[in-house]
Amino acid sequence: MKILVIGSGGREHALVWAIKKSPKVDDVYCMPGNPGTSEIAINVDMSIKDVDAIADWCVSNAIDLTVVGPEAPLVEGIVDTFEKRGIPVFGPSKDAARLEGSKVFAKNFLQKYSIPTASHASFSDAKDAMDFIKTQKIPIVIKVDGLAAGKGVFICLNIDEVKQALDKIFVEKFFGEAGTKIVVEEYMEGEEISIFALCDGKDALIMNPSRDHKRIFDNDKGPNTGGMGAYSPVPDISPDLMKNIEENIVQPTLRGMEEEGYPYKGVLFVGIMLTSEGSKVLEYNIRFGDPEAQVILPLLKTDVLEVFEKCIEGKVLDLDLNWKNEYAVCLVLTSKGYPDNPSLGSIIRIDEKIKKDPEVLIFHAGTSFDGPEYITSGGRVLNIVVYGKTLANASEKLYSKVSLVSFDGMHYRKDIGVKS
Repeated sequence: MKILVIGSGGREHALVWAIKKSPKVDDVYCMPGNPGTSEIAINVDMSIKDVDAIADWCVSNAIDLTVVGPEAPLVEGIVDTFEKRGIPVFGPSKDAARLEGSKVFAKNFLQKYSIPTASHASFSDAKDAMDFIKTQKIPIVIKVDGLAAGKGVFICLNIDEVKQALDKIFVEKFFGEAGTKIVVEEYMEGEEISIFALCDGKDALIMNPSRDHKRIFDNDKGPNTGGMGAYSPVPDISPDLMKNIEENIVQPTLRGMEEEGYPYKGVLFVGIMLTSEGSKVLEYNIRFGDPEAQVILPLLKTDVLEVFEKCIEGKVLDLDLNWKNEYAVCLVLTSKGYPDNPSLGSIIRIDEKIKKDPEVLIFHAGTSFDGPEYITSGGRVLNIVVYGKTLANASEKLYSKVSLVSFDGMHYRKDIGVKS
């Protein structure tokens, strides 16, 4: 089989790596890919914004299955275009993708189907939002409606921070069209987890849970990012809790989507807060998480290509998901100035020892080639993934190896997997 993975980040490198292990695969292509994917697949230098051109390329190159990594093409309707042309594709339709494409849509959906979430209100005007917030408890959360690469969420600890967030959204228009509407919601206290459900339109299988770390600094300080690290599985998540999440969140979501007229196929990523009142939905995403994919996929023993095929065929319950009896921890190395203003163009040095280490995977994200050298070309540069028999063991091994990778201004958190 010939497989195309769309995207260029660490998640897509992990997807390519996982797909390459399938005995069914002949060739894997990555569009546009990155230097890491070029070492194990064939990169295709095309824009992922031109959906019709991608479909033409898939037909010309007899691609058997396309796996869409990032959210933007899904929200734009790449799956609908492919399905109309009879091109097999893994991911949700444009209508179903609104679960991530619009926070306002998602919150209204959650409310309609009585799925537990934070109380909220929606606004398209800064003054109206501020007037409402002044009547609410602080801290409070402000989210831009549209796609913002994980940076459109503001946890405001006082009214000054509320004003700064509203100014950034409505006055500076930092998020453009994505920030024309906002959701204001109550701040929920608890531990956050990421749940991934493999969906075929009616049924779902839940993958191993993971935990992402979104804040830029240790101990969850500083602004939100696309993700600074993750681990899987999560030791404090019991089978009973997973069953509760499936019955009260995942299944009602699938039933609701079917009732709305757009059955959900693909991977559904639910960000969940474990509160004193029970599990509540923080957000929906319509694709694998980044960096969560980098810890979940390496632990999956089941052929990932078969997983994608069964989701498309409506036969996900035919699958039996098997997992390695290990933990995986991913550390994201970022450029100086990330998330707001990352510095680019630094030479990346990766020691041969870490490249050859069987316990380590390195997934490229914001990297480019400058002649024979890797250089930084994005905020999140590289992902280092390490396995261990326990979470503490995996984390300890990870931090013992990070010095084997370096670039000017390299930043990373020092507490990923240290506390569960």
